[in-house]
Amino acid sequence: MIQVVGIGPGRREGRTIAADDALRRAEVIVGYTTYVELVRDEFAEKRFVTTGMRGEKERCVQALLLSREGRRVALICSGDAQVYGMASLLLGMAEEGDEIEVVPGVTAALSAAAVLGSPLCGDFAVVSLSDRLTPWETIEKRLLAAASADFSIAIYNPVSHGRPEHLKRACEVLLRVLPESRLCGIVRNIGRPGESRRILTLGALRDAQADMFCTVFIANSAAKELFVNLVTPR
Repeated sequence: MIQVVGIGPGRREGRTIAADDALRRAEVIVGYTTYVELVRDEFAEKRFVTTGMRGEKERCVQALLLSREGRRVALICSGDAQVYGMASLLLGMAEEGDEIEVVPGVTAALSAAAVLGSPLCGDFAVVSLSDRLTPWETIEKRLLAAASADFSIAIYNPVSHGRPEHLKRACEVLLRVLPESRLCGIVRNIGRPGESRRILTLGALRDAQADMFCTVFIANSAAKELFVNLVTPR
């Protein structure tokens, strides 16, 4: 049995009850090293199997092999396992007879939006700037489509060591159809030590500092900054 578990931002308070239950019942927890470290102390009696950042397929293989040996496995990722997570990859690698359950979690768009206030009260889109699996041309089309339709946009994977200019490039794409004054937000280390938030304009976002621990928001045209909150009216 494999349960694919999104652990939310990382701390226990940010996990769903179902995710917490899956971790407690698992014999083996498999995951990316950074995410495993978020739960290791809490579940110190468990067996852990970890891989590096680009070891997604290896993690799925390990989880499948352990499950076929009769172990109860939790394959973990941050946020929700379906949203840029491990669920799709594992299900695509599974064979008939493999018992797999996808356990819902709290994706970064929701947990980060709560830190800013309520920027997603209405229709919104989620776009990843990682071009490892999606061509940049496709990402650009999706950004333009979402902005042209006046969606609020949550941006995942805004920057990495290998693509330090992607957020700036995305802002330049968005500025083709949006004003520089459009409200935006950045949340870093959601629900973890060092959590920070910032509300700024799209023009300022173009040159803002960000990293892979950040989730970025582009508000829609109705959004307002109310006191210290970024709010999309109902």
